[in-house]
Amino acid sequence: MTAHSLSSKQLARRVENILGDLKGQSISCINVEKLTTITDYMIIATGTSRIHTKSLADEVVEKMKEQGLQVTGVEGLPAAEWVLVDLGAVVVHIMLDRIRAMYDLEELWSLKPASNA
Repeated sequence: MTAHSLSSKQLARRVENILGDLKGQSISCINVEKLTTITDYMIIATGTSRIHTKSLADEVVEKMKEQGLQVTGVEGLPAAEWVLVDLGAVVVHIMLDRIRAMYDLEELWSLKPASNA
């Protein structure tokens, strides 16, 4: 199978494997196809430090390019607290734990109705 014939789900699985190989933590894959037209999947992972977060993002970009896939954009590398890698059908968020807890993207993109506080 060529890189160009990958489904968005297959692409998401490849990204999850790359992040797992480099010890990304709490890797979560969310299907958002029914919630937005921006992307099909969002992958969220935690890095243990800024250096780890940057390394995870760099590896995703490098491996995708090696496989002939287009990387649409990368944001947040200088600070490396929250790095976004846009692969089109898959958007990858790699964050420090405190940033991930603050923004809680899993809750934001869940299909669950908001709870009344």
